[in-house]
Amino acid sequence: MQPLVSILIPAFNAEAWIANTIESALGQTWPRTEIIVVDDGSTDQTLEVARKFSAKGVTVVSQSNQGAAATRNKAYSLCQGDYIQWLDADDLLNPEKVASQMEAGARGGSERTLLSSGWAFFTYRPRRAKFIPTALWSDMSPVEWMTRKMEGNLHMQTATWLVSRKLTDAAGPWNTQLLGDDDGEYFARVLMAGDAVKFVPDARVYYRVSPSSRLSYIGRSDRKMEAQLHSMRLNVGYIRSLEDSPRVRAACVKYLYVWSREFYPYRPDLISQARQMAESLGGTLPEPTLSWKYAWLGKLFGDRAAKRAQMDYNVWKSALLRLGDKSLHAIEKTFGQS
Repeated sequence: MQPLVSILIPAFNAEAWIANTIESALGQTWPRTEIIVVDDGSTDQTLEVARKFSAKGVTVVSQSNQGAAATRNKAYSLCQGDYIQWLDADDLLNPEKVASQMEAGARGGSERTLLSSGWAFFTYRPRRAKFIPTALWSDMSPVEWMTRKMEGNLHMQTATWLVSRKLTDAAGPWNTQLLGDDDGEYFARVLMAGDAVKFVPDARVYYRVSPSSRLSYIGRSDRKMEAQLHSMRLNVGYIRSLEDSPRVRAACVKYLYVWSREFYPYRPDLISQARQMAESLGGTLPEPTLSWKYAWLGKLFGDRAAKRAQMDYNVWKSALLRLGDKSLHAIEKTFGQS
């Protein structure tokens, strides 16, 4: 009998997208799947929309709001699969995603081989998504993958991975203490427990850019900044447990610099801690500054005001891009284009 793949969908206030996401899970060509949706106390119609798929064999449960990590842990506790496919409630899988990875895994590798895939951003029109390869889109060792990630400030979207139950159990549960980067920290543990990363080019994931997908957005939240620094400490410790070479330490310093800029100018204490971590690795962190586009605002109104303007601009820019794509999507639907 072929292995069972569990497609696990944590959901919170995703009524606009959840039906499309479940349909992409139901549309998988791999013959043995189970689909489990856990609603995390949504205040919209997410639960009601998801329950409409119960007749198609989708398991739908609900819980009081506990956060994304706890919701994923709940979904995993309910599943029976030999392999695990995580899928956020606004993203999509191409029909051959699971089958391509399962077949590639069967051709080579072990239960501790982590299977990855390509991914691309979209808003309303997945057919417009552009798949742009990065240095992570190839076969490599776990430590090489983690090093390239830190060196290039790269990442893989959560749904790209297909993970065996053996490897999932070895990694342990999602960390409910992290308010952001919970996926980065979780898959670092998966990588530590694995023996290789196998990239499967025929498998594809469509990552929807929506307000609900911005769990990693830190903004001016003290709790999120503190949680981010905690995640940074964990990630540095994870990769160094695999290899503590000069290249790895240099990659860690670069990673610390990129993320410590998120704390500027609100939390100089966190920047100081990141600087101490870099020095323990034999490196230094340059003093964080505003980008040249906003430095002049800082001189006139102060760095806090300039940073707030930068964040507000990015939020409004994203909102306008989503609105434009939504309008084009509506026009294409009117004229029969997919």
